[in-house]
Amino acid sequence: MNVKSPTIKEDILKRLRRIEGQVRGVQKMVEEERECHDIIQQLAAIRAAVHQANLVLVRNYASECLLKPNAEASPEELVDSLIVMLSKAP
Repeated sequence: MNVKSPTIKEDILKRLRRIEGQVRGVQKMVEEERECHDIIQQLAAIRAAVHQANLVLVRNYASECLLKPNAEASPEELVDSLIVMLSKAP
């Protein structure tokens, strides 16, 4: 699967950059020995952001791979592949 839409690609990249900044912020919080509650709260925000980025990619996969004919794989194989990918996500 490729992200062919420039709009979706930019959306994903923007989300990933934001997540990267959040992770760096948490690293700094740990280095500065900030309160555990604050760190846990930020980690929860990162997890939610990763989940949302994943949803954008799953939606793209569904529209680009599952809904369009594919000579390389049957619809059943594509759905199975999606299920395997989703089962690996928390």
